[in-house]
Parts: sequence; C-alpha cells; structure tokens
Amino acid sequence: MLSEALTAAAAGGGMAVVQAAGADSWAWFRVRCARLVGRGDADAEREALARLDRTAAVLDAVDEGDRERVRAVHAVLWQGEFASLFESLGGPERERLVEQLVELTREFGSDDGQPRGGAVSGNTFHGPTAVQTGDHNRQENHFGAGSGSGSGSGR
Repeated sequence: MLSEALTAAAAGGGMAVVQAAGADSWAWFRVRCARLVGRGDADAEREALARLDRTAAVLDAVDEGDRERVRAVHAVLWQGEFASLFESLGGPERERLVEQLVELTREFGSDDGQPRGGAVSGNTFHGPTAVQTGDHNRQENHFGAGSGSGSGSGR
C-alpha cells in the first residue's frame, strides 16, 4: 500500500493528464509523461504514448454533459497507472520518479482545472520564430545568412 504522499503524487499525475489532454501543451506533455512512465524502455514509452492518445481521443469525443464524469474516470485510471508504477519500484528509483511526476504535475496541472506551463496560444508569427517555455533553459537563435543579426538568447 502506498503512503499518503505517494497516493497524492499519483492523483496529481492523473489530474495533470486529463487537464493537459486537448490543450495547446498536449504534445509536449504526452512526450514527457510517456518518458516518465517508460523509464528508458522504448516499448513501454510507445505503449504509454498510445494510452495517452486514447485518453485524449476519448476526452475529445465525449459530449459536454458527460465530460466531467469521463475526465474523473480517466484521472483515476492514470492515478492507478502511476500508483502501480510506484509500487513496482523501490528506493531511489521510486523517489526519482515521484519527483519527476510532481514536477510534471506542477508544470502542467493547476487548481482551476486549466492547464498551465508549456502552452503558447493565440499568436501569429510572420518570419522566423523561436518559442521557449520552461525554467532554467538556454536558447540561442540565429536567423539570416550567418550575419549574426537577429540572434538572441534567453534563460
């Protein structure tokens, strides 16, 4: 049986999945989540991507009247996925996974049910564009014919 903290982390992960599904940040979220679930196993990562895509497809297709119920069901399903994963691991590997899931949840989940982090929405770009989200990143962009103009870096 999982501790209260591990159960809370698994529940947060389940909510993050349903909050991110269908949002602008979904593509980024699903890759990060699948990597977390796969833990370096390419087959497990592909299976996780397929399950995540099925969740997103179901949530996208559901009628508005059933949306909250179906979201709750899928949040519980993903909570179970994360809880099972925690139970299968021991010691440091479990702690590392919990930290990664909490970070993913922090980046993509929110208290108001709206996704946050990693989303870019409502923008129009003309010409070369670079978009960066997240913390502690470094980005260098060089647009043009090697003149050095138009370069930028951000943190």
